[in-house]
Amino acid sequence: MSHLSPSGKWDARYLGPVPHDASYYSKCMLGGVLACGITHAGITPLDVAKCNMQVNPAKYKGLTSGLSTLVREEGANGIWKGFGPTFVGYSLQGMFKYGLYEVFKDMYMNLAGEEASNKYKPAIWLAGSASAEVFADIALCPLEMTKVKIQTSPSGTFPTGFGAALAEMSKTKVETRYPFGSLVPLWSRQIPYTMAKFFFFEKIVQLFYTHVFPEPKDSYSKGTQLGVTFASGYLAGVVCAIVSHPADSIVSLLGKPTNKGKGVAQIASETGLMNLATKGLGTRVIMIGTLTGFQWWIYDTFKASMGLGTTGGK
Repeated sequence: MSHLSPSGKWDARYLGPVPHDASYYSKCMLGGVLACGITHAGITPLDVAKCNMQVNPAKYKGLTSGLSTLVREEGANGIWKGFGPTFVGYSLQGMFKYGLYEVFKDMYMNLAGEEASNKYKPAIWLAGSASAEVFADIALCPLEMTKVKIQTSPSGTFPTGFGAALAEMSKTKVETRYPFGSLVPLWSRQIPYTMAKFFFFEKIVQLFYTHVFPEPKDSYSKGTQLGVTFASGYLAGVVCAIVSHPADSIVSLLGKPTNKGKGVAQIASETGLMNLATKGLGTRVIMIGTLTGFQWWIYDTFKASMGLGTTGGK
């Protein structure tokens, strides 16, 4: 396909197998909804265990023992707490994260022009993903705050139903700082995380198609391309988990009743950097690696099925 726009100028929106028009971007948004909503909601039990390990490490010492404590005390439903806000929150987040990444990436490439775009590709991936995540987190924040409150409140002290929990959050705005009280910590966790996730994904895909599958990308089967997508997503996820873990611990600790009214710096110094960086990290590496691998795989499978081609390449 020609890389030129109908007016004859170089245009990033014409680089792929199909032109990047409104229909392309909206399909990417739908792919993002499927990629993030389904995967995050599906691993709710891991998330409940992780949040409780960060907030109450004395009681919840590890993944398996944490899950069995929750099941013993709250029944099988205990490990699915927060499923509703997780599903809705991350569907919205995925819609903006993936859809707007495609929009911003094209926009920044066109601003930079052909030569600079090729030369500074990594900078464009970083700028595009950071810009998209700013909006994605605004959509996610109220639901993420509700999810953390449901998951970390002692049994019986806070409603676990989605509607009832939202109503309770609205009523207690002063103490919970709902709906955007966690936005800055969320940005500090999610923006570096997303920049790493998209940067390392694109970079690893590029390495695969340079060194492992050196023929033109289109000459490989969809199965091979989606295999590259999954492997690149998984490896990118492992890097991301390590990079963003301290900030993730702080987001969980902000919801702890004993930390009410404390600032991020105070919580960080009381907990200690080593604990922030390592508590629950093993669980999170497995969780984020698998999650990111599947997210990219679902997203690219959806894109491929719509005839939009998979993400990334040489």
